[in-house]
Amino acid sequence: MAHETILVIEDEEDILELIRYNLEREGYRVVCAESGEKGLEIARRQRPDLLLLDLMLPGLDGLEVCKRLKTDNSIATLPIVMVTARGEEADVVTGLELGAEDYVTKPFSPRVLVARVRAVLRRRRETPVDDTAVIRTHDIEIHPGRHTVSLDGTAIDLTATEFKILHFLAKRPGWVFTRYQIVDGIRGPNYPVTERSIDVQIVALRRKLGERGAIIETVRGVGYRFTE
Repeated sequence: MAHETILVIEDEEDILELIRYNLEREGYRVVCAESGEKGLEIARRQRPDLLLLDLMLPGLDGLEVCKRLKTDNSIATLPIVMVTARGEEADVVTGLELGAEDYVTKPFSPRVLVARVRAVLRRRRETPVDDTAVIRTHDIEIHPGRHTVSLDGTAIDLTATEFKILHFLAKRPGWVFTRYQIVDGIRGPNYPVTERSIDVQIVALRRKLGERGAIIETVRGVGYRFTE
């Protein structure tokens, strides 16, 4: 059973109770707030292990809560999972770029919600990402030192930019990245990549990976994710 504390900021009582019930059933300790202001106060006082944050809140909205938490050095490492309506794609992008780890759209499956929470908490417990480590997943081997990629033991010829994008995503499986975050993550000398060209690079990557290309998922209106 889990023992972590999760703060839920949600102003709709029925959704709040649904979230509370399902998380407590999994063994999590759940603390609730129905406004951004109250949620900020609780987060700073109790230091929860994770925050489930509704974006559409009265008064102080979810994006402002996220911004204030991520710019507060005392609690900036608090992982945040946004809970959003399907029409808030632009807000999801903004939230991810502010530092949120993931998001769940309403209406949501309680099982999906719990799975996302588990995944974020698991990533939080893991050791920091080693940029030099060889990655082996989905029958793909990515070797940063050699700058090579092989699939089922067969070398795949990638451009420098394609390699950087694949390595960047594969280092953090399950994480959603906006196009801007991908550009920022691979930016450097001799890698002139724009947000718009990321889509073109992803198409080329998927084609070269063949059937395994599906491991790079498109998150509609947001960006991309490497399958866990």
